[in-house]
Amino acid sequence: MKVRAAVYFGLSSLFARQISADPVRLIALDGEIHQPERAAVVERRQTANVTIPAPVVVATSPYWEGNDGPWSSFAFQIGKPAQNVRLFPATAATNTWAVISQGCPDGSPANCQALRGSFFNSNQSLTWVPNSIFGTSLEVNLGMEINGQFGFDTLTLGWQGDNGPTLEHSIVAGIAADTYWLGLFGLNPRPTNFTTFNNPQVSYMQQLKNTNKIPSVSWSYTAGAPYRFSKVFGSLVLGGYDTSRFATNNLSFPFYEDIQRDLLVTIQSISTTSASDGSTVSLLSAPMTAFIDSTVPYMWLPLDACQKFENAFGLVWNVTKKLYLVNDTLHSTLLARNASVTFTLGTKSTGGPTVDIVLPYGAFDLIAQYPLVANDTRYFPLKRATNDTQYTLGRTFLQEAYLIADYERLNFTVAPCAWHENAVQHIVAIPSVNSTTSPSSNSSPGSSFPAGAIAGVVVGIVVLIALVALVLFCLRRKRAKKRKAAELEDTSWSRPNGSDHSDAKLVPTAVDGELDSGAVHEMFAPHKQAYHEMHAPYKTDLPAEMGGNGSGYFEGNVPGRTEVEGSTPVFEMPGSEAHEMTTLSQFSQRGR
Repeated sequence: MKVRAAVYFGLSSLFARQISADPVRLIALDGEIHQPERAAVVERRQTANVTIPAPVVVATSPYWEGNDGPWSSFAFQIGKPAQNVRLFPATAATNTWAVISQGCPDGSPANCQALRGSFFNSNQSLTWVPNSIFGTSLEVNLGMEINGQFGFDTLTLGWQGDNGPTLEHSIVAGIAADTYWLGLFGLNPRPTNFTTFNNPQVSYMQQLKNTNKIPSVSWSYTAGAPYRFSKVFGSLVLGGYDTSRFATNNLSFPFYEDIQRDLLVTIQSISTTSASDGSTVSLLSAPMTAFIDSTVPYMWLPLDACQKFENAFGLVWNVTKKLYLVNDTLHSTLLARNASVTFTLGTKSTGGPTVDIVLPYGAFDLIAQYPLVANDTRYFPLKRATNDTQYTLGRTFLQEAYLIADYERLNFTVAPCAWHENAVQHIVAIPSVNSTTSPSSNSSPGSSFPAGAIAGVVVGIVVLIALVALVLFCLRRKRAKKRKAAELEDTSWSRPNGSDHSDAKLVPTAVDGELDSGAVHEMFAPHKQAYHEMHAPYKTDLPAEMGGNGSGYFEGNVPGRTEVEGSTPVFEMPGSEAHEMTTLSQFSQRGR
């Protein structure tokens, strides 16, 4: 059965963010409809008294693993009681996957569970809520879609003692296929729309923002480099970035319109140096666009580009394994040569600002393991793409690139990694577009900030000033209308209009619109009704003598008389004497 993922992508407004619907749905493969408890979406309004949280630094595990790596993995806990698992960050995924026991069938290595990042057993979790079996709808264009047993469970970032945030009822899928050797932690904040639910289910990233655990829907990631110093672990920051891990640049990329390939960049050129004379060799015939995706390890490039790599590095494509396998002789040659490959990225095909990401040979020196090959074999992580939808820069690229994605401002930054031995971590928060309070982070006034984020903040400040000016203008108009309503037409002493009592007390009126203790004050009601002719008796709660009729009933067809709302509060009219109001029309004139 063809199964497609359902996702929604966020669109930013000036001071609010609303996720718009994309009507793609996950269809249950077992044909059954399951209705577990729905995930609650918690919304929290930003106020001046709310402390904006600091970014969350996800703890790495101490392991380098994967059957196509080695790669730096990250620590997570799933369920209650907590089960420790190790996952890879996936920039294209929207939820969390964990390997289940079926992922190590008979014939697997004895340490298969450890090799796959440990198992998640839903039967041992008290908080597991099953959903159904769905196709993951991820990497369909690369032929890497698998099925998963989806449900909801408690998910904690880091291991016990790391003090990572914990969220209930998060989407979790148990996977068995070896297409992805370790499980994945989805960084894309789009919700998932299951056919078993009427409403989309919120992503973990959006949950973090909704519960005020991160300052914004954003993240930063680099895969780490085992060939640098004494192995440099990866870095994953939710709601911010680590300035110690990259070299600042002013290039910002807008999200691509295809929400499944949002982190799209233009590769203007790929080059290396010649082994013979050290001259520059082009490895790309023409500029192309590629999707940055940490979910997969490889780089998919056009066939002609792959052939240029073959010529430059002596690579041979293994048709059976569909890999560029590297034997010991070629490996020794490439190590001695130590050539690097430079990717020049920009926002357009030619010209404009660019950024160079330089990968040394160590970034390509990876090892394929079971079940990709029978015995551990070195390989070069390059794949032949069959069409432009497959052009991808995977985890290999992110060993030397630092990626910052801001889903509220819809832009991202790709920067070259900075390599300083024993560098001190320096985390800076990315504020939300509707934030009015400085985030709580360990940033300093001189900290660098991505160009895209700066532009978003500037736009927000300008619009905020405009809104404040508009509010002040409306308040002044409202006050002016109230002052005008308070002015009375006559400045002399007079009897109430229409009074036929010769002994009625004179009522003092306001002088020049000034309201003092001896003048009649208008009591402002929440609203004023239009005058209506009534055809039946109407009883008013007005505490005044109306024309001597002590019953408080009036004939609705008497000219000049108005409806008085039953909810009008009782007011005592100030003055030096008790004032008798002889007609309802006199009262209504003063209320205008």
